[in-house]
Amino acid sequence: MFNIERWQEIFEAISKNRLRTFLTGISVASGIFILVILLGAGKGLQNGIEKQFERDAAGIIEVWSGTTTKEYKGLNPGRQIQYRDADYKQSVQKFDDKLDLRASTYNYWGAPFSYGKESGSYQYRGVTPDYGKVENLTIVQGRYINSNDLANNEKVATIGMKVKTDLFKDKDALGKEIIINGINFKVVGVFTDPGGEREETRAYLPLTTVQRAFGNGDKISNLFFTMKKTNNYDEALAQSEKFTQDLKELLKSRNMVAPDDDGGVGAFNSVKEAKKYYDLNLYIRLFFWWVGICTIIAGVVGVSNIMLIIVKERTKEIGIRKALGASPISIISMILHESIFITTIAGFVGLLASLLLLEFVGPMIQSEYFQNPSVDFSVALTTLALLVFAGALAGFFPAYRAAKIKPIVALRDE
Repeated sequence: MFNIERWQEIFEAISKNRLRTFLTGISVASGIFILVILLGAGKGLQNGIEKQFERDAAGIIEVWSGTTTKEYKGLNPGRQIQYRDADYKQSVQKFDDKLDLRASTYNYWGAPFSYGKESGSYQYRGVTPDYGKVENLTIVQGRYINSNDLANNEKVATIGMKVKTDLFKDKDALGKEIIINGINFKVVGVFTDPGGEREETRAYLPLTTVQRAFGNGDKISNLFFTMKKTNNYDEALAQSEKFTQDLKELLKSRNMVAPDDDGGVGAFNSVKEAKKYYDLNLYIRLFFWWVGICTIIAGVVGVSNIMLIIVKERTKEIGIRKALGASPISIISMILHESIFITTIAGFVGLLASLLLLEFVGPMIQSEYFQNPSVDFSVALTTLALLVFAGALAGFFPAYRAAKIKPIVALRDE
């Protein structure tokens, strides 16, 4: 702990070496400022890349039905498999603890859409609520299909921007009724899709409404699942591959498909495509931490050099102290206290400046691959603690050298 006399000594030493103190402060403040800005920029790049690969990085497993290629239990090959609601429900029930999102759809291509005098041919999909998150849709007006729509078989639709533009031109679509396959549906939302215009030629309807209104019974076309995220790509890949294999085995068993028949049940695992996402994030983190470490090392060297100069200038003072009986520990403590004090104050100034810059300037930066640069406050405090420790380490070697000076040699110093 510092006593009053020690504080007075530190302030006196600082006042006598204003230029050296200023240079030390600049070195430390700039070091932590650059480090925090780099960490914030790294987070911004990570956020931007994550947005670009969000759908793949989510680890989507899509399953569809196919045509059998092998005889099985007396059933001939060439059977078209048709999934049912029970297949989806059983899948969710069995694997629920491993899943993040789950959805099922019924797809129909080339359906006639019309509103007033405008008409066209588009795709509609009966969906469950999680499907919008699976597709990474952006709702620009209104809302998406929800669980209440499914429970009540509501005749509502969330339409793509292309459908809205074709049928409504520049008019507002919300609350209007469009005719899909001869049945009226109220438009409750408009969406855009990162996949582009092709995906925006769709209308999403409640799955239960599609099954009932168009006479599809309990049929479904596709199943979609996402796994709970992990930070390690190899772990995510192994987990998703095992889930995909287990899911295919379950669906084959339920639909009388031979275990070695890959024709009846098809699956796509997007985690295999997500390696570039995991790799990019890893490289970004490693690069910025490497630059940050180099910055800290540069700060340590700068502080150490300045403290060496300060020790040199105070050689006579140190000699007098030792001649009067000062112990080596007290000499080391004196130099270290100055080093830690200056490093802490300057480090806090650099930290505060960098956080303010990220807070106010960060949101103004709008880029496809750079979004919301920020640093967790605990990480920022950790970097400050590291830099203070580095400052103490930088001051120790000059302090140790000062403690080894013999009084007679120090008193002769010019």
